[in-house]
Amino acid sequence: MPDIQNETAAEVQAESRRVSDAVCIDTARVYDSCADRDCLANLRVTFTDEAQAVIDAATSVRCRSCEVINVFSEIEKVPFNTGYYSVDNTFYFQVGLDVYTAPTTTPQTVYGLCTASKKNILYGSEGSVKVFSSEYVGGIDEQLPAVSTNPRAKIQVATPICLEARLCTAADCCSVIPNGPSAIPAIVQQAFSGTFQETDETAPAVRVTLGLFSIVQLERDVQMLIPAYDFCMPDKECADSTEDPCDAFRRMDFPVNEFFPPEQADADNNAGTPYPGCGCGD
Repeated sequence: MPDIQNETAAEVQAESRRVSDAVCIDTARVYDSCADRDCLANLRVTFTDEAQAVIDAATSVRCRSCEVINVFSEIEKVPFNTGYYSVDNTFYFQVGLDVYTAPTTTPQTVYGLCTASKKNILYGSEGSVKVFSSEYVGGIDEQLPAVSTNPRAKIQVATPICLEARLCTAADCCSVIPNGPSAIPAIVQQAFSGTFQETDETAPAVRVTLGLFSIVQLERDVQMLIPAYDFCMPDKECADSTEDPCDAFRRMDFPVNEFFPPEQADADNNAGTPYPGCGCGD
C-alpha cells in the first residue's frame, strides 16, 4: 500500500524547490467590488433627425439589439466614512429598433441613444501620492506625466438585454438624457449618423426596458511581494494553419440542441431565475 503521507510531503518539497525567490511587483489591487443586476425601466430613446423622421411615421417597434457605447465614472470621497468612495456611473446605450410603418411592410432599422445612471459605495482605502516615471511619450522627448494613486473605478458590463420596446409620448418615459442632446459626449455622438436635436414633447417617442449585468470595482496601484517560480516559457510549438478545413469540420460535435431544443425545465435550470418585474422606482 503506498505511503500517502510521504508522497504528499515529497510533493510539498518539490513545490518549494520550484519557488526560486520572492519578488516585488507593481500591480493593481482590487480593494472592493460588487455585482449588480439592474432592470432599467422606461428609458426614453433619443434619435437623430434622420431616425426621428422614421419614428414619426411608426405604427409599432421591436427591439433588435442593444449595446453599451461607453460608461463615464466619477469618484468622490464619502464624508465622515474614511476610506469609502461614491462611484457614479453613467451608461450610454445604443438601441437598434425595427420600425414598422404599416402592418404588412418590411421594417426599417434605426438606432437611438438612451442613458442610465447608478451609484455604488465601495471601499478604496486611504492614501494618495504622485508617481513619476522615466518613460517617454512616443518619439517625443517628453516624460510621461505624473499619475496619482487615488483609487480607480473599473466597470465590467455584459451585453444588455432588451426586455421591452414601445411607442409612447414623452410623458410616459421615466428617464431622459439629462440637459438634453447638447450634453451628449462627442465620443458617443460619433456612433450615430445624423444630428441629435431637441424634439417636440408631443412627437412620437420610444421607451425601452433593459436588463443589465455589471461588476464595479475600486483598485489601486500597489507593490506586492509574491513567490516567483520561473520564467514563463511556452510549453508547445506554434502550429501551421495548413490543416484541411473539412478534417477540422468533421471533428466538431454535432449541434444536437440546435435541432432538438431543451425542455422547459432544462432551460430554466441553465438560465437561472427569470427577471423580476420592472418599473419606475424599482
